[in-house]
Amino acid sequence: MPPPKVSDADDKTNGHSNGFAKQPEKSNGVHSSAAKTPRAFTKKFNALFVFTLLGAVWAAIRSSTQGSGPYAICSQDGKRIYTVDEHNSKVQCVVVQGPHILDTGSLLEVNERWGASPNQSTITRFLTKPVLSVQYLPPGAVVVPGITDSHAHILEYGASQELPLEGTPNIPGIEFILNNPEVLNDKTKWIRGGGWDHTIWPSSNWPSGAELDADPVIRGRPVVLQSKDCHALWVSAEAMRLSSPFPDSVEGGIIIRGEDGEPTGVFLDNAQDLIKQPELTEDDLRRRFKLAVDHAHARGLTSIHDAGLDPMSLAFFKKQAENGILPIRVYGMTYFNEHQPYWGNTTQIIIGKDDYRLTARSVKIFADGALRTGGAALYEPYHDNPETSGFMRLDPEILFDVIPKYLRDGWQVNVHAIGDRANGIVLDAFEASLKGANVTALRPRLEHAQMMTRADMKRLGKLGVIASVQPTHAISDMWYAEDRLGPERVKLLYAFRSVVDSGARITLGSDFPVESMNPLSAFYAAVARVSPDGKSPHGPEGWFPEQRLTRIEALRGMTIDPAYASFTEDILGSIEVGKRADFTVLSQDIMSAPADTILETKVVATVIDGKTIFGKL
Repeated sequence: MPPPKVSDADDKTNGHSNGFAKQPEKSNGVHSSAAKTPRAFTKKFNALFVFTLLGAVWAAIRSSTQGSGPYAICSQDGKRIYTVDEHNSKVQCVVVQGPHILDTGSLLEVNERWGASPNQSTITRFLTKPVLSVQYLPPGAVVVPGITDSHAHILEYGASQELPLEGTPNIPGIEFILNNPEVLNDKTKWIRGGGWDHTIWPSSNWPSGAELDADPVIRGRPVVLQSKDCHALWVSAEAMRLSSPFPDSVEGGIIIRGEDGEPTGVFLDNAQDLIKQPELTEDDLRRRFKLAVDHAHARGLTSIHDAGLDPMSLAFFKKQAENGILPIRVYGMTYFNEHQPYWGNTTQIIIGKDDYRLTARSVKIFADGALRTGGAALYEPYHDNPETSGFMRLDPEILFDVIPKYLRDGWQVNVHAIGDRANGIVLDAFEASLKGANVTALRPRLEHAQMMTRADMKRLGKLGVIASVQPTHAISDMWYAEDRLGPERVKLLYAFRSVVDSGARITLGSDFPVESMNPLSAFYAAVARVSPDGKSPHGPEGWFPEQRLTRIEALRGMTIDPAYASFTEDILGSIEVGKRADFTVLSQDIMSAPADTILETKVVATVIDGKTIFGKL
């Protein structure tokens, strides 16, 4: 307990002259009490001084530790904190001071080191206890290192949530327009949304602008709707009118045309750039960013690797970091535009800005399109469309030219590659660029690495190229993948176990808004390979169950492996002394819970730099 405070009233009473009034002198010749007053006053004053000084010292100690003093999070029923250290250890407690992890161990150990020991003197205990505040986990809860999504699109997610079309069976409703008077009363305002997926529609055909304009509320408005995989735009007639004229063809992209040769309203891959949308305002960006970050915190994410920052997005994130308000760690990949001059030797790399809230030291290059839209570059034609084998979004010679330049100038190179041909070409370029280089210092990444020949899987591990994969894509694509690739090639799709066994390091992400932002969806997909309702084309045991990851591989794939893939394994990714205090508290143990209950797990709290930014402890 703290020492009792000496009140102002007590001070006044003790110092008042009536408290030391002269008393009648005794007749026996002995000094009267009045004669002893100076000595009595001195004793009382000294005692008061010491007592007040002790109070001041205690107050100073408490003040100096307030808000930054160590606190411990402990489980009461065994070791329930997954450190994800080198040995995948579990501990009972983690001690945090300020933004860093101070200690780990058992409750007895951390109390002995940071709490008040029974062997301390009364005064020492009186002055220092309670220094260590212990907070106990709810029954059954566990702590894991702060979860990272290693491939996502932050601002695009915010945009998709403004008019979400995920799961819609056909043309989106008009509720958004009707419920927003500002939009309803101004037909010039562009309407944006995203998440549509033509593969789940009854006809599986591409949509058209005419279908949008068939609705009288939409007719005459510029509408732009991003596909689920972000590789296609579905636009209205007015949006096309404002963006025309269009070229006959687009390198690395496709304009879907009707029998009359006119664009129907769908633009694939590089052709998406033909739609001339108005620039977003600062308010647009802030609104989208806040929406995305709030959702990310609620799902336990502490870091996000943003896979493709255009100049506007990068400038926005830099501004947020400079203002000291970046509420989540962002590892940004700067978008590569082949039509612009090489900028690797003129653009400044950003490392750890605002206490490692923003890093932008990598470049993102697109090699091909997506499997869902038939744009993934394959060695052989598509099984369900023999007229095409997909396409590369840029000339392979560009890869051989720019990859070594970026690596030379200190940039990490991350290349989007889906099809087996695209992955093979990118690995060729990496192999040529990495000769004689220290790959650990460069850490190139294949973003998606969805389909590779077995020889290229082995080459991936030999070269030390990181495979940045998204397990939820596997359980989304498994329903149509065999039709698209045939019974043999489909075995090479999302072959996570084969990739790991080749010696490659993998890191897990979601590619949101393409898939759910919930990182536990990726964890579940990686270890179960069934849909959320427990189904797959191969039954309840999973789609190609031999390609499942273990739970510890999946946990490392969303914690320490993304830290390595972003050059931050010394400060993030595990619960170890000296690292940043980022961790996620989950309502149940995902490492031992039945697989069909993993998605029932709730986020109890999300902590960044020792501060709870979602939930409570």
